[in-house]
Amino acid sequence: MTRIEQALPALSKGHRKIAEYILREYDKAAFLTAAALGEAVGISESTVVRFAAEIGFKGYPDLQKYLQEMIRSRLTTIQRMQASDVRVSNETVLDKVMSADAEMIRLTLEQTSREDFRSAVFALNTARKIYVQGARSSAALATFLSFYLNILYDDVIFIDAFSSSQMFEQMLRIGPEDVCVAISFPRYSSRTVTALRFAQDRGACAIAITDSRHSPIAALARFILVARSDTISFVDSLVAPLSLINALLAACARSQGDKAYETLRSLEQVWADYNVYDSPEEELMTDTPAEEDI
Repeated sequence: MTRIEQALPALSKGHRKIAEYILREYDKAAFLTAAALGEAVGISESTVVRFAAEIGFKGYPDLQKYLQEMIRSRLTTIQRMQASDVRVSNETVLDKVMSADAEMIRLTLEQTSREDFRSAVFALNTARKIYVQGARSSAALATFLSFYLNILYDDVIFIDAFSSSQMFEQMLRIGPEDVCVAISFPRYSSRTVTALRFAQDRGACAIAITDSRHSPIAALARFILVARSDTISFVDSLVAPLSLINALLAACARSQGDKAYETLRSLEQVWADYNVYDSPEEELMTDTPAEEDI
């Protein structure tokens, strides 16, 4: 935005129209194709492409990428809905949303650091206690992660506090032998940032699961696991983050070897003894009529 503002006085009439539209309607412009942006301001697609190059970008896709990254944490739910209306129609919503989710998984696979991933697994395996924090929409991811970590490890604490004071009380004893996993995606929760900063100040190993190395929690983390998210609608797309968490859990289980198998065998016995899960086979046998009734 600064680059556009600085270039504005020297721009041609057509390029000035584009610049003013982006400055005014950046939340919509970020998701418009070059052709659609040209149509919105009444100029040609080629002029839009030349504009991007003139203000110092490699091309229009490069400009668009920077715009999308800039606004990701700024959009209100209303702006997200408006942006999605530009991109998606009632007829294409299923295809667009699921295709975007598939693309987010592909980008996550490309961009997640294998070194940080392996280091995160090692840190979890050697931690005294594991703290998991995620607020707002990320709370669902944090709940999922802590549920399965509790199966693999002895001491896992899901930070589910409704206030900062409760959060600090739950994290009171965190220290250098512990790990804190923080999950946050746009719009970033200030409480998650605060929790990870507290963990870092206490010397704990901080692991961030977030959408970018430029996110607020990434700067506080020792290991960063990048999972791409999108804002097709007002809903946060957390498909790729969940896939990354699945991979993290699978890697932790594999690294434990026989210990994980022993834990699961014990759990299966407990679940069977106390009828934790319904058995479709038993229902089927019960519902099957006796031979003399046929």
